[in-house]
Formats: sequence, C-alpha cells, structure tokens
Amino acid sequence: MPSGPLLAVDAPSLLYRAFFALPKTITGPDGRPVNALLGCVNLVLQAIEQYRPRAVVMCFGAEAAEYRVELYPAYHADRPEMPPELAHQWRDAPAFFEAFGWTVLSHDTLEADDLLGSLALEEAEAGGEALLFTGDRDMFQCVSDRVKVLFPRGGKDGPELIGPDEVRRRYGVEPEQVPDFIALRGDPSDGLPGAKGIGEKTAKEILREHGTLENAIAASVRMRPRVGAALRDGEQELRAFREIATLVRVPIDLPPDRPTDWAGAAAAARERGMNRLAERLEKLAAAAA
Repeated sequence: MPSGPLLAVDAPSLLYRAFFALPKTITGPDGRPVNALLGCVNLVLQAIEQYRPRAVVMCFGAEAAEYRVELYPAYHADRPEMPPELAHQWRDAPAFFEAFGWTVLSHDTLEADDLLGSLALEEAEAGGEALLFTGDRDMFQCVSDRVKVLFPRGGKDGPELIGPDEVRRRYGVEPEQVPDFIALRGDPSDGLPGAKGIGEKTAKEILREHGTLENAIAASVRMRPRVGAALRDGEQELRAFREIATLVRVPIDLPPDRPTDWAGAAAAARERGMNRLAERLEKLAAAAA
C-alpha cells in the first residue's frame, strides 16, 4: 500500500466551521454565498499539501443518529437549524467535492463520525494509516499508532495533529477510554450532561483508577460518598451516554488510490465564482501534466 495516509474528512464539521469563519459576502455568480464551500476545500487542500494522502473521502451523515436519540432524546436537541445561506451550499457540496476527485460517502441514519471511524479501522487493518480531519473530540477514541486526528485550530496555524500522546496530555486518559470519559464528564455540544457533580478532573481520576465506566460503577460503594452516589444514581443514563459516545462500525469499502483532479477542481471552482482558487488549481494542474 502506498505510504500516503487515507484522509477521511468530517464534511459537516468543516462546512460549518468555514461558514462561520468566512464572510457571507463571498458569493457565486448567482449572488448566493459560497463561503462554506470555499473554506472547506481550502482546509482540505492544506491537509493534502502537508500529508500527501493516497485518497480523500468526504463523509456526510445524519445530524443525529436515530438510535442515539432513542437512547437519550435530548441528544443534539439544542442545536439550531441550519442557516439558509449554508443549506444551498450543503446541497451543492457533494458535486463540488467529487469534481476534485474526492470520494463522497453518506449515511442516512448514522453520523459522519461513524463513517470516519469505520474508514480508520478498515485502513489500519489493511496495513495503512488514516488521518481523520474533524472538529469533533469524540473522534479521539479512534487514535492509535496508525490513526491520527487533524483537529482544526483558529488562525493560520493549521490543524493540530492528535496522536495517542496528545490525547493523554489533553484528557489524561487513553484513546479507548474516551467514550467512558465523555459519559462521566458530559459533552455540552452533544447535549450530554454527564454524571452529576463530576467534572473533567474527577472523571480522569476515576478512569485512571478503575479503567472503565463499568468498573467504576461496580466500585462506587468504595468511593467518596458524593462521587459514588452520582455513579449509582445515574448508572443507566451513564451507560446510555457511553453508548452514544461510542462510534458504530459500518461495513465499508476502502477507496482506491486517487489523486486530486486539479483540472476538474479548477473548473468547478471557476463555475462557482471562486476565481482565485481556480487560478491556484489551474497552476497545480499544469504542474502535474
């Protein structure tokens, strides 16, 4: 297998990030914003330039997986409706990304995260390496010697490369403990409150001592009264939170090696009024010819 990693992109995460980072005055020939599309592809192109992936997969999915909402109805319930200025870009995104020669994957009932995690497992088991480009910290559970997360940062620094050591430094737990950590600490972005009265520091201490949520619940009678009671009183809900935070593996075929189609990308960018991007892509196409 070629040395370049598989680059799997959380398209919803990057589209939203780009939409709110760039002005809506960036418009196409029809006068409608193209800021999310432009910002998203620029982020991916930056990653391509740095990491030379063997292929790029843009992943889409449901806003909230059905089974996760069934487990906890408040999951994602507070997220606002998609702005109309983003909605039309969202509909156009698959065709735009495919013009770059990137594979587009989508799932009706699971989330983009589940597709990213599945691709990472498949690629690692095939002997390759994967980069997961996402702003969702849930994906840190996938990190291993063969799988890294590209986590966006503000400014011009580019995304942070998250490996096992970075997960340990950030949270003080192992990557495989991330779902247990989320269950205990909670995740406001997903609407998960976590265990009552247990914050990041206590969640970390619990997992360092007991390893898993289940072990901690079993040992709760020997813990400090407040912490033990929080685990016992909320044990069913905490198990649901852990299941929600754990990615679902989807049967998936790995894409073949496929370089970016610079000429096709340039044409698609120019069609949408992204002339500076188109000029940059045309130069790359000429250099590759």
